[in-house]
Amino acid sequence: MTSVTSPLAGHAIGLAAVPDPVFSGAMVGPGTAIDPVREPSEAVAPVDGVIVSLHPHAYVVVDGEGHGVLTHLGIDTVQLNGEGFELLVNKGDTVTRGQAVIRWNPAAVEAAGKSPVCPVVALEATPDSLSDVVESGDVKADDALFSWQ
Repeated sequence: MTSVTSPLAGHAIGLAAVPDPVFSGAMVGPGTAIDPVREPSEAVAPVDGVIVSLHPHAYVVVDGEGHGVLTHLGIDTVQLNGEGFELLVNKGDTVTRGQAVIRWNPAAVEAAGKSPVCPVVALEATPDSLSDVVESGDVKADDALFSWQ
């Protein structure tokens, strides 16, 4: 079983509350979402594993069981062309849970007219393979978000 922890501090809101139908409809996969605190921060790895995809606004870490977890920093933030995002690791790097992956500023994303809400998605998972999904309340980085069977 894979325990997925929060990549950032904020308020858990659940995928259904994400202002993007692809995420809110769980088309990418099941999971939850975090409305981040509005201060410069580092998004961290939600599991131990390898960075298989890395963009300024999103990253995927695949753990030893082959579970890929997508962290998407904000909605439509690809349109910012990397501005305000600083990559702290490289694609192919092995990371440990809690290790900083990207430095960013949710307040700047919001000021640019984008939602800073961050979906945390279990890629290629079935909804019934996740348990203990956190969809409300305040979370800190490394707090448990869901378990993946």
